[in-house]
Amino acid sequence: MSPEIISILALVAIFAIATFLPINMGALAFVAAFLVGTLAVGMTTDDIIAGFPGELVLTLIGVTYLFAIAQNNGTVDLLVRGAVKLVAGRVAFIPWIMFAVTGVLTAIGALGPAAVAIIAPIALGFAARYRISPLLMGMMVVHGAQAGGFSPISVYGVTVNTIVADNDLPSSPVTVFLGSLFFNLAIGAILFVVLGGRKLVGRKVTDDEVTGEVPDTTAPDTSVAVSGHGASAGSGVDTLTTTAKVTVEQVLTLVGLAALVLLALVFDLDIGFVSITIATVLALFSAARHKGAVMQISWTTVLLIAGVLTYVSVLQAAGTIEYVGQSVTSIGAPLLVALLLAYIGAVVSAFASSTAIIGVAISLAVPFLLAGEIGAVGVVVALAVSATIVDVSPFSTNGALVLANAQDVDRDRFYKQILGYSGVVVLVGPLIAWLVFVVPGWL
Repeated sequence: MSPEIISILALVAIFAIATFLPINMGALAFVAAFLVGTLAVGMTTDDIIAGFPGELVLTLIGVTYLFAIAQNNGTVDLLVRGAVKLVAGRVAFIPWIMFAVTGVLTAIGALGPAAVAIIAPIALGFAARYRISPLLMGMMVVHGAQAGGFSPISVYGVTVNTIVADNDLPSSPVTVFLGSLFFNLAIGAILFVVLGGRKLVGRKVTDDEVTGEVPDTTAPDTSVAVSGHGASAGSGVDTLTTTAKVTVEQVLTLVGLAALVLLALVFDLDIGFVSITIATVLALFSAARHKGAVMQISWTTVLLIAGVLTYVSVLQAAGTIEYVGQSVTSIGAPLLVALLLAYIGAVVSAFASSTAIIGVAISLAVPFLLAGEIGAVGVVVALAVSATIVDVSPFSTNGALVLANAQDVDRDRFYKQILGYSGVVVLVGPLIAWLVFVVPGWL
């Protein structure tokens, strides 16, 4: 049996075991990486360890550590109040604000994971505070990142447009950008309706909560009311907790978060190193208060993501991805090949680098696109969208950040919800993208 087939069977086994037994999939993936890598692929343990996603692990640790401190000292609550004031207390607007802010960040050049790392903890703080579905809020952030992700000056946009130009294919950077923007916007609208967004319409935070004013300024916190549709039965209102006044530590934390945005997005410094540095500096100002913040890092998520992505590197070394891609392109029917490449891009990208997969998928499509039998721009848009909408997967950087920063949830249950949603996206997303962008160009 070839290494490619063995690696695929091992991947199926990992999912099957983790589905039916309470074993961390990351641990199973590390075992598979070791056994398949050494016995079937002929890799050394150094080769396998080289595939360990150290940058992503550092990002997960640094960001969740920083926002654990921000949560403990009330800074997240402060940001919640400020954003609610911005939307005049209308709770239904909060998910859309998160969508828009993340989209703007990626559109002006921020890496998707960097934008999600900054916005997701704040957005999920909103979700916990105002009883918004964490799945809705987290996925709105990720889809927002993808909505702006293909602007002509973004990382994804530059990557796609460069590949298209290098292969002398017809190009339309604006079409690629708008295609991703409206596709993700449509997904956001569907999510809003399906995941309880309609119940948020009419709910409005009271003026006291918007301004942050409370009757007793000596108390550490107080109850405030949320009126309108969706309020709890019996009392007629939702009661939420808010902090009375801004502290010096909160001001320092806000400065730290601003520094994170500046250093990661403007100066392109590694967000993992920057976030853990800022978190450590903040901890120095109140070491006793934050001694438990390290325990709030989502270590189970770190294990999960690190193990799965290490195994993905073994798949790449085994030639499994190339093997599947070549098998598909040998079919010869352009319309069918475009659909299959969209699915391959979606499935692989759910576990690996979207940027890399976009390049591979478009490169595999070049031969039949040059033949002119099918619209090249439509295929490029479909492949780009298919390879990125699946970043909601808990095995991708964006999905992992959402999972790691969720608050007041059963993490295992939330992981399964994200996994279930990403499964739906993988199954349906490429088909819809193909129907919308590819089929009309063929007809």
